[in-house]
Parts: sequence; structure tokens; C-alpha cells
Amino acid sequence: MTKSDSQFLFSIIVPCYNEEEAIAGTIQELHEAIPETETYEIIVVNDGSTDDTKRILDQIAGDYANLHIVVHAKNRGYGAALKTGIRRAKAEIIVITDADGTYPNERIPELVHACREYDMVVGARTAEGVVHSKLRAIPKIFLRVWASWIAGQNIPDINSGLRVFRKSVVEKFLGILPDSFSFTLTITLALLTNYRPVYYIPITYHHRTGSSKIKPVRDTVRFINLILRTGIYFAPLRVLGPFIIILGLLAMGSLAHDIFILQNLTDKTTMLFLFTFNTGMFALLADMIDKRIG
Repeated sequence: MTKSDSQFLFSIIVPCYNEEEAIAGTIQELHEAIPETETYEIIVVNDGSTDDTKRILDQIAGDYANLHIVVHAKNRGYGAALKTGIRRAKAEIIVITDADGTYPNERIPELVHACREYDMVVGARTAEGVVHSKLRAIPKIFLRVWASWIAGQNIPDINSGLRVFRKSVVEKFLGILPDSFSFTLTITLALLTNYRPVYYIPITYHHRTGSSKIKPVRDTVRFINLILRTGIYFAPLRVLGPFIIILGLLAMGSLAHDIFILQNLTDKTTMLFLFTFNTGMFALLADMIDKRIG
């Protein structure tokens, strides 16, 4: 590509960590999947790989004029690699995809076209032929339902790694986006709870090339922690609302017991009402701060 920086239609960011078996094929696939009439750049962020990834990238760097390679001296995480790529991207439209060959990159032009009307378009892994790990299926169902509750709408896929979004929109949230695999989940909740238009397109999902970097137990705990933190940040009333209701019902039940059975107000009832009041005030204050900042 010889177009000037401002004429790039979109930038493709590929975070890469120890993907010696797949990275060359992924770069070739991206160039074959996107029409030559499209003006785009590919930014591969080598996130401190310790295998032959760097050598392979150095070998193919000269084969593609629009390929840019950024190197992290040490592994900083999936989200950190994406944030580096976003900051380096020259186009307003950002595409992210994985380096392991799991996503149907031939769908990228379709997702880019759809992003003209939305702030983010997500390739949701809900089409036929999707290959999912059975070990991760149960926690993912719970996380998806919980995240959908916080967002106030159904989220078909909470952490798909193939998506397109506007750089100017995502830059507003870079300060709170994590450096881990939770990046995609957080940006999903951030946009939905701020009423940004997000569109989902069903895609397939293939077996990855090489070994997965995700550890199911550790990363599920991190996802739950992150959903709670992000939910309280963007939608405190929805997250804390059920706890306030439960505390209120317990307080009322304890008060009824005190009045009709013990005929005396106990410390337990007083504490329950205080917990309910304090939690409610905290939720209201957090919601007011969120609305004011937003």
C-alpha cells in the first residue's frame, strides 16, 4: 500500500504471543481475505514471545508493505498488546483478530462495512460449526448471563476476539481496560452500559493452531471479578440492586420477628437496616457519579 496514513480505511491489530505455528499463515490469510481495493494496515504486536515468533515475523516483514510489527520486550498480556496496537493504529476503524487461526478472517470486510452504522461490531461465535471447549462451556454460560444482566440486554458472545470498533470511542475507555484476556469483555460492558450501538454478527470458530494461553479456573475467577468491578463502575444500581433487595427483605423479616415474637427491637434488626441503607446510599452515590462523568 502506498496510500498516506490518513487514507487507511481500517487497521487490523493482531496480538501475538508464542504463535510460531500460526502467525505466518494468519498474516497470509488476512491479505488473501481482504480485497486489494481496500486500504488497510496490519499491526502485529509481538507480546514478548519466547519461541520462534520473532524470527518468523522478521522473515515475512518485507513481504507485505502494509505490515507493521511492534515488539514488547516482555509479555504484558493480551489486553496490553491490543492497547499498544490501538495507540499505533492510523485508521479510525480498528479490527482485532487472533493470531492462532481460530477466527474466520474472511468475514472482516463484512464486519467493517457494518461498523459504518455502529460503534462496535462483534463476530459472535454462535453460528453452526463453532468449536468450543466443553471445560469452559459452563462458566461461560454463567458469565454471559451475568454480563447480560449488567448490560441490560442479551450479549450473545461476551469475549469474542474478532470485532471492529471506532478508535475514537474505545480511546475514552483505555484507562480502565485491563491488560489481560478480559479486555474484550470489559470493552463490551463499557460500550453497552454507556448506550453505545453494538451489533453482533454470527460467525464460526475453528480449532486453534498451537496451545491455548487461557487457564480455565484462573481466568474464570478473573472474569467474575472483572464483571463485578466493571458492573459497579458502569451500572452500580443493576449490580447492587439484588443485594439491596435481599438485605431489605431480611431486615423486614427480622423486624416482624422482633415485633410479633420477641416484642423487642434487637441489634440484629438494627444492623440489617443499617446495612440496607448504607448499601443503597453507596449504590445511588456511585450511580450519580457515573452519570455525571458520563
